[in-house]
Amino acid sequence: MSGNFSKSGVIYFDNAATSFPKPKEVGEAILDYLQNIGANPGRSGHRKAVEAGQIVFRTRKLLADFFGLANPMYVIFTSNATEALNTAIRGILRNGDHVITSSMEHNSTIRPLHQMKKFGQIELTIVPSEYLGMLDPDDIKKAIRKETKAIVINHVSNVNGCVQNINEIGDICKKNDIIFIVDAAQSAGVIPIDFKKDNIDLLAIPGHKGLYGPTGTGALLINDDFEIAKIKPLKCGGTGSLSDSIEQPDFLPDMLESGTLNVAGIAGLKAGIEHIQQFGLEKIQEHKKQLQDHFIHKAAENIPDFKHFTNPDSPAVGVISFILKGKSVSEIAQILSEKYRIMCRQGLHCAPLAHQTLGTYPQGTIRFGFSIFNTIEEIDFAVNALREIANE
Repeated sequence: MSGNFSKSGVIYFDNAATSFPKPKEVGEAILDYLQNIGANPGRSGHRKAVEAGQIVFRTRKLLADFFGLANPMYVIFTSNATEALNTAIRGILRNGDHVITSSMEHNSTIRPLHQMKKFGQIELTIVPSEYLGMLDPDDIKKAIRKETKAIVINHVSNVNGCVQNINEIGDICKKNDIIFIVDAAQSAGVIPIDFKKDNIDLLAIPGHKGLYGPTGTGALLINDDFEIAKIKPLKCGGTGSLSDSIEQPDFLPDMLESGTLNVAGIAGLKAGIEHIQQFGLEKIQEHKKQLQDHFIHKAAENIPDFKHFTNPDSPAVGVISFILKGKSVSEIAQILSEKYRIMCRQGLHCAPLAHQTLGTYPQGTIRFGFSIFNTIEEIDFAVNALREIANE
């Protein structure tokens, strides 16, 4: 894919944590807001406040169109996917509800659910995935009870990139009148997601990963026909609307957006989405598949102690976990960073249950996450580095 490569002199494979570099347009959009607009949207009627409001609305519209929503006002800006998931989970669950999730979830899902269970608020069923992370939808069906309120599923594992069949799980939710919450932290901007087709009720996305916006951005997207009265706001406060009342607004997005928005970040997010739209998701996914396949093939061919945990039945999304047998993952990551200037992540990746599923708990794995800016040449360099480390 076309360049705009990092000038920092490193090979950056930590894109599953946050993408880097960002398209240059992202920085330009942020700077333009900070230097030329700077106002608070929805709080005043002056020209600069209106311009700031236009940035926010156009980004809502862009996100709504990107994910197949009709109403852009059902796009709720958050600081990241974790806040979006907490808004969804804590917002719709009530005492006595039962929730189903999987053993491949990130802590952004498991921790709020576990805490609510610990406090006696909900009942929780964690459906185990098979060895390399794939869920059997029949196991989800078997876990449904009459009091099941929601199913929360990680679309793509942040550990090994395993893609779940959210279309089939969404169909199960629809037939059983269960709220379907999808964590799209790794899939937004990589795999097509369609609210209607996949029967999604609530979708949590980060802005700073596959959408190439800045850190501190994310959103909760709510299906157009979802009954919003079912959601209890995670936070209340100033919205710029109904200022004569002490009641929290009961309409979106104000009901779930209190306090000043991260307009600079939202401006950057808009530029990031517009950048990837130039390529299209099909081309982005194909690029990541080429990188992933090349890395696995070259590493397996050249490094005897290389073992990866990619599910061969899952579409490739450019997220790979691996180990070098007999070597500490912390030591490998440190050598990659300091000797070879390769940035990656090691350990448990905030997903201990996923590592238990993969059999890599508690030592964890090395994770490479590729972006649209990575190249085959970088992969070859990394494989040579890993071979030298393995032979030390």
